[in-house]
Amino acid sequence: MRSATTILVTCVALLLALGMVMLYSASMTKSGAHFLVMQLIWAGLGALVCLVAASIDYKHLRKVSLVLLFFAMVLLVLVLIPGVGLKANGARRWLNFGGFSFQPSELGKVALIIFLAHYGERYQRQMGTFYRGLLIPGAAVALVLGLIVVEVDVGCTLLLGAVSVALLLVAGVKWRYVLPPLLIGLIAVSTFIYSNPTRSKRIYAWLHPEETRLGIGLQGYQSMIALGSGGLTGRGLGESRQKHGFVPEDHTDFILAIIGEELGLIATLGILLGFVIIVCCGIYIAWRARETFGLLLGSGLTFLIGLQAFINVGVVTNVLPNKGMPLPFISYGGSNLLFMLCSVGLLLNIARHAPEISVHRRNPFGEEPAPQSS
Repeated sequence: MRSATTILVTCVALLLALGMVMLYSASMTKSGAHFLVMQLIWAGLGALVCLVAASIDYKHLRKVSLVLLFFAMVLLVLVLIPGVGLKANGARRWLNFGGFSFQPSELGKVALIIFLAHYGERYQRQMGTFYRGLLIPGAAVALVLGLIVVEVDVGCTLLLGAVSVALLLVAGVKWRYVLPPLLIGLIAVSTFIYSNPTRSKRIYAWLHPEETRLGIGLQGYQSMIALGSGGLTGRGLGESRQKHGFVPEDHTDFILAIIGEELGLIATLGILLGFVIIVCCGIYIAWRARETFGLLLGSGLTFLIGLQAFINVGVVTNVLPNKGMPLPFISYGGSNLLFMLCSVGLLLNIARHAPEISVHRRNPFGEEPAPQSS
């Protein structure tokens, strides 16, 4: 277990350090060191939260899971109130506190995972039923996703919906109960995208990158140019051409394109390998958890980190349509960085309380293994 936590912390630290360097490189032509300074402040706060999350016994989260989820939903409602929530690019996703913008949906992700993990443990023997396994937790998931999609944040909605479904399946919900509401949700999201001109244009741009390269598809097209022009080893640190106005979100959602252009394919593959290792460590820690709550919590947080990274990479490489999602630990964005580091701290906490390997180790689902014959 010590090896898993060491590798996990090392990978996160390396990604975080690379993110700081590339953030300065990507933004120095527009704002100097402003984004770097802000990200360093959030990283320091995130490191403190990570330390606290790793130190306090995670099992205490059971007592506050419902309160935490309710608090997150209150903040999600406040975002939608004109004059309270900040509106940018047609979306209301932020609250302003003393000059710092905060995105409640990031808290909502972690709060929902904690709630579902606690619920899955409490009713683990009834998770195979429709009422306890799907209807009640599904209502909580639908409420949170509904508040997020109204902001409008389709990418976060799809991400959290996928993580919630995966977590419920691990908790014991049967596939035959999950598929109908999952299909209904996908149809509802598809209908929303089709009826929303901005979102439908993004889908069209994704399907026709050459045709839309001078309009709505500019960023995706230029991102592919940046990745391709970097070659194997890149143009060199600070030598990106695409960051000079061709890739507008070069310090946030599309920072991987600038990394690929300046540091090349080797660095890009190194980042992908780092996330694969983080996911593998997270799964190992979750599976070695002392009880069901730790298993489900660790699984949910690992799914969150891994799936968000996968979606961002897919968008930057034009495998997926543009969803506006940061690359964990690397992209500029204080709220996301804060709760990503909090998630890492909780994973370390689960690992710290994991039992030593033993043939008589208690099964996470509460059943004792059969004794080994000599």
